[in-house]
Amino acid sequence: MTELRLILGDQLNPRHSWFAEQRDDVVYLMLELRQETGYVLHHAQKLLAVLAAMRDFAGKLKAAGHRLRYVAIDHPSNRGSLEDNLDALLRHYQARAFCWQLPDEWRLDQQLRAWAARQTIPCKAVDSEHFYTRRHEAGQLFAGKQQWRMETFYRQMRKLHGVLLENGGRPAGGKWNFDQDNRKPWRGDPPPPADMRPSHDHRALWQTLQAAGVDAFGQPCADALRWPLNREEALSQLADFIQQALPRFGDYQDAMHTTQPRLFHSLLSFALNTKMLSPHEVVTAAEQAWRAGSAPLAAVEGFVRQILGWREYVRGVYWARMPDYAQSNVLRHHRPLPGWFWHGRTGMRCLAHAIGQSLSDAYAHHIQRLMVIGNFSLLAGLSPQALHEWYLGVYIDAFEWVELPNTLGMSQFADGGLLASKPYVSGHAYLHRMSDYCGDCRYRREARHGADACPFNALYWDFFRRQRDLLEGNPRLGLVYKQLAQMSEAEQSALADSAANILQRLETL
Repeated sequence: MTELRLILGDQLNPRHSWFAEQRDDVVYLMLELRQETGYVLHHAQKLLAVLAAMRDFAGKLKAAGHRLRYVAIDHPSNRGSLEDNLDALLRHYQARAFCWQLPDEWRLDQQLRAWAARQTIPCKAVDSEHFYTRRHEAGQLFAGKQQWRMETFYRQMRKLHGVLLENGGRPAGGKWNFDQDNRKPWRGDPPPPADMRPSHDHRALWQTLQAAGVDAFGQPCADALRWPLNREEALSQLADFIQQALPRFGDYQDAMHTTQPRLFHSLLSFALNTKMLSPHEVVTAAEQAWRAGSAPLAAVEGFVRQILGWREYVRGVYWARMPDYAQSNVLRHHRPLPGWFWHGRTGMRCLAHAIGQSLSDAYAHHIQRLMVIGNFSLLAGLSPQALHEWYLGVYIDAFEWVELPNTLGMSQFADGGLLASKPYVSGHAYLHRMSDYCGDCRYRREARHGADACPFNALYWDFFRRQRDLLEGNPRLGLVYKQLAQMSEAEQSALADSAANILQRLETL
């Protein structure tokens, strides 16, 4: 009379209520599936980090006395797809019931629900017990409203959960948002903290994946991968961030530098998105640091906003708008990604560094993703769906529920303004102010047109010219269109010609 319980690869939470007791009539299932390694082309480090963490989690469940069936990717019994494996395991165990934790991806949610509906035994989904919100809370908050805004959601969450509040429920420090205080460039001082994460040797696992014919891209770094294997390592990483990096995080959270890929960022997103850590304990740790006087309020609020605000908010957008959201493309952008997205060799130093770092580390922080790679992609009219698949594959922390709204909505404005109130684009000025990328670039940052002009400049103005009908009425873009109107016809024509030339030679920029 066995009950089977499925644990997905991003559900590595040892504190889930499932594991509060040992039951001889329950068998936990963990499956390494070819469908999951291949639904997009993944970075090698992402595959290694997820599968290694799954294997570590399985070992700890067994050590705790739980019954567990782990089907490795190269095991002869592995049938490749989720449904085929579940069918075989139901027969093998003669199961009387089947349970699963709610997936965070629409694709898997639909797949499991459809499979469960065909079974003759009781099947039930339970909550993953991870997020602050239920799937559809954000949708209910904004029901009937044309525009959603994260700030509204964020303030509601702060009030509901009592986070960073003072007497009477007022926001700590008298403001809900300290974003204006968190936009400093980093020029070399103070030095970022050392990376204290342990190094893991996954060469044997990498050989297994290669032998199984799993396709991947990027540098595997299989002999020295530093992403956490389990909750214990993730907790150590959290403690190190709170003590060493959080005090400076706010100042430099938007800064970029060629010699410092981390700066003061937490690198906790992989542990969070695989559920080794809960958002509650991460937010609590940050708030406690402020209350103890060891981190400034602006830094703590900026960090909390990313977890309690943005992370929960984009999940709400995802579940309210899928599956149609995945095809959003109101700007009608369809250009394929240039080849240098896969090798990083471009003369634009900002993109060469941000993409090169992504390919070498499976990581780039949010401003590199938004204001370098995403900025160029939007200005150049690259396909938001192609960019989505690249982001989903390349980043260690990318799972569709969080990556898709960030890419299509925040980065590419493909939803027409549901997620972001304006397109997040810039010419050279922002990149020069917030990074050291422009210093040795082959392109002249201040030049608007000409063969050696920074491509961001002509593309910036041409983007707003091309999209005038859709964007000119946006109140946040009034200054942009005023400046465009003040340009001479000759200047506008030169910018349009320069942008057209850039788009014709994207592959060789």
